Amino acid sequence: MSDPSRTSASPARFGLTGPRSEEQLQATGWWSGGRPAEGAEPVLFALSRSPDPDLALRGVDRVREALGDQWPDLSDAVRSDPVLRGRLLAVLGSSTALSDFLVANAKRWRLLAGTESVDVERFTSTLTDAVAGLRDQEAIRVLRLEYRALLCLVAAEDLAHVVDPDLPFVSYDDVASQISDLAVAALRAALSVAFEQTHRSDECALSVIAMGKCGARELNYVSDVDVVFVGDGDIGVATRVASTMMQIAGQACFEVDAALRPEGKAGALVRTLDGHASYYKRWARTWEFQALLKARPVAGDEELGRQYLEVVRPLVWTAADRDNFVPDVQAMRRRVEDHVPSELVRRELKLGRGGLRDVEFAVQLLQLVHGRSDEALRITATTQALAVLGKGGYVGREDAVDFGRSYRFLRTLEHRLQLQKMLRTHLFPAEDDTAALRWLARAAGLSAEGRLSEGQVLLAEFRKHGNQVRRLHEKLFYRPLLEAVANVPTEALRLTTKEAVARLAALGYAAPDGALRHIQALTAGMSRRSRIQGALLPLLLDLFATTPDPDGGLLAYRKVSEALAETPWYLRLLRDEGAVVQRLAALLGTSKLVPDLLVRAPEVLPMLADTEALVGRDPMTIGNPLRSAVARHNALERAVAAARSLRRQEMLRIASADLLELVTPRTVCVSLSEVWVAVLQAALDAAVRAAGDVRPARVAVIGMGRLGGRELGYGSDADVLFVCEPVEGATDGEALRYASSLAETVRRLLSSPSQDPALLVDADLRPEGRQGPLVRTFESYRAYYAQWAEVWEAQALLRARPIAGDEGLGERFMEMVDPIRYPEGGLDATAVREIRRIKARVDAERLPRGADPSTHTKLGRGGLADVEWTVQLLQLQHAHAVPALRTPSTIQGIDAGTEAGLVDAGDAAELKAAWLMATRARNAVMLVKGKPGDQLPTAGRDLAAVAAVMGHRPGTDPGEFLDEYRRTTRRARAVVERVFYDS
Repeated sequence: MSDPSRTSASPARFGLTGPRSEEQLQATGWWSGGRPAEGAEPVLFALSRSPDPDLALRGVDRVREALGDQWPDLSDAVRSDPVLRGRLLAVLGSSTALSDFLVANAKRWRLLAGTESVDVERFTSTLTDAVAGLRDQEAIRVLRLEYRALLCLVAAEDLAHVVDPDLPFVSYDDVASQISDLAVAALRAALSVAFEQTHRSDECALSVIAMGKCGARELNYVSDVDVVFVGDGDIGVATRVASTMMQIAGQACFEVDAALRPEGKAGALVRTLDGHASYYKRWARTWEFQALLKARPVAGDEELGRQYLEVVRPLVWTAADRDNFVPDVQAMRRRVEDHVPSELVRRELKLGRGGLRDVEFAVQLLQLVHGRSDEALRITATTQALAVLGKGGYVGREDAVDFGRSYRFLRTLEHRLQLQKMLRTHLFPAEDDTAALRWLARAAGLSAEGRLSEGQVLLAEFRKHGNQVRRLHEKLFYRPLLEAVANVPTEALRLTTKEAVARLAALGYAAPDGALRHIQALTAGMSRRSRIQGALLPLLLDLFATTPDPDGGLLAYRKVSEALAETPWYLRLLRDEGAVVQRLAALLGTSKLVPDLLVRAPEVLPMLADTEALVGRDPMTIGNPLRSAVARHNALERAVAAARSLRRQEMLRIASADLLELVTPRTVCVSLSEVWVAVLQAALDAAVRAAGDVRPARVAVIGMGRLGGRELGYGSDADVLFVCEPVEGATDGEALRYASSLAETVRRLLSSPSQDPALLVDADLRPEGRQGPLVRTFESYRAYYAQWAEVWEAQALLRARPIAGDEGLGERFMEMVDPIRYPEGGLDATAVREIRRIKARVDAERLPRGADPSTHTKLGRGGLADVEWTVQLLQLQHAHAVPALRTPSTIQGIDAGTEAGLVDAGDAAELKAAWLMATRARNAVMLVKGKPGDQLPTAGRDLAAVAAVMGHRPGTDPGEFLDEYRRTTRRARAVVERVFYDS
């Protein structure tokens, strides 16, 4: 920066543009001969950095006139003492009210001199000694003078670094504490005068309880001081003392507001301790407990004040137990905001959107909910509470820092605005008031940046912090978890071991001792992680209690938490997203499949907060991202590993959406099928790339069974046929060797051991079954089906469709088998008898020993096999004449048979109901047990869990589900008897 004294003779170079600037500078002795006087440059530079240099210079000129012949002493001190210079010029350039005070009491300038910081310990003695022995107006006059002098000192130290960056910076927290301590000193001095004036101090005891910002030691420069009085002895005398104290302090220093007392302004000014206790226990409203959060005895009888806190503090920390506590506090904040005029809502620093109340309400609500069990949160100051909330994990570290930074910024602006004229204001300047914006920016220590003026920088910062406050307010204040935690009774948060075991047993935990061990393991130590778990677990315990298996849910939660302990966002997500906690508890308390998948696919967990993401895309296109992702891997093993990993993610997403009843059974089956198809396609493509550029055959994979029909369940194998065709110039032998190598590679890599559900590629439906070659050429299939195909093979082909490999070869394969699976003229009587014979043999021989045919989802009476064989018989008989029957889908086959008049509508409805119920029940068994199974459980928690998955509400008898299943499948079996066996 160039030296203005060398480059120009104009005061404007120092920001002094007033018409009398040069004249005023000359009068001070700091300007001579058209340039700065010798040794005055530091003073002029300091003036130039003042929030309003012209205002500061006018203030200096007025002080000079007031001092008269004593001015040289101050002038010399300003030149030589950087602390005095910074403090004086900062005050004079920031506050017309404090300038008036210094002009009226010019000899008090020495108060601003010296290097010592503000000594708050001397505030009380200074003010009390000053009014000792004084009464009435004289006491008020002296108290007003001494209070304003100390306030001027606090402001001078607060502002000094703006004028001289080398001077110490005093943080907002320290300034607010100093102002609060000064207010307390003023209350004590006023109380001493009040007692002096009554002459009956021995007849009563009185304690003054500071509330609001004074109680929290975060007072503004200009603010009412909220108090509550508690008395003992002669309450009439105590009331006169309290009233007198309010009048003295009000006339001398600030308004004293006792409206937060019980019953507000309609209530007694002073109450006894018992009176307060009785009111708060019986009549107090939610907001009154919120106000008591900041209560602090500050004057009068110390023992009475201590007893008051002992009465009210326990009530504060159980207030969140009240019905609708969280909604009440939220509604109160909305009412406050609604009272702000719409045209000022964005400029209101205190009450508007993104204002100070947004921070304070959010912090207080978090304190009142979580402070019931965590005593570290039982503090009064907003910024300190935010730090503890962040340290304890109740608020994200970055959120706590950002919230605190924005709060301090807004409070600093509030302080500067109030200092200007010592008026109670919270209104940010209008956007077109450039002069006010510039002054406020400079007073707040902001400077121009690039092409942005000081005012524009301030405006940008104000908007940024306001938007940030509002975002965090809505995130924290309306957090669903908050209300859920508040609904957990306080006594449930503070249990001894014996009480905890009893409560867990009452909640429905079968092994409460084991559950307690899980809780202790999760919350052990003093780490941030354990504190977050401590906040989450009371809610989770209640949520698990509503699931079919609370013990299993808690155990699964512990395993997931331990597995994801080093995942930085895991607990943060549970804390910040209430929907995630509630949904995760429902999943873990119902399913063993979900936690097994979750520890290996945690990236799905955030989807629980977003229903749209969880439901996912069109199931018919679900495999596209998987194929694209796998295609980026050149190494075969990595490509297949990626395919399996993505399958795991999709299976977990589908299972979660299924368990939460967000998707239909058909969507589940189609999604699982298309994921399987994508895995096969990706694995085959990777195997082809790994085999090299020499490709002697085209290879296609034909989906069969449930895969072909897009009806896969969670534990289904992939039934396929492998077909190849030699390219021009290659022999059948070369083609078969190449294709067989690809098929074996795909099967081996996909079926290798894993913690995920099995990936078995089953080719047993190929010609000659397991005795036949794994891969055949296209012509070999043609020859086999033409000469040797049996009726069951034609039946199996009904669900065939190309799923991977060469599309043209796959389509030609389907054209080749169409005459076999849709035989011209349908089936003759011999073929029909053969199908019925095979079905009867399956019923007799393949049902596992000891299985209950009434609850076996696959081979039981009215189960999947019954319905599917019935539909397939209709297809074999009539698909040649009814094109709509040419579908691999069981449900579409039933609908086509109904439309063609082959199945009665009522019978079709029974078949569909049974097939859908059996499909869902079979999937439910896999979800609940974590392993495939066709037999429904008939008792215990597994049955309760399966019933819950099937839509039966908690608390209902799971036996009702079995009755419904048997009833539905029994009706379907009656249809099968008529349509399959008798038609």
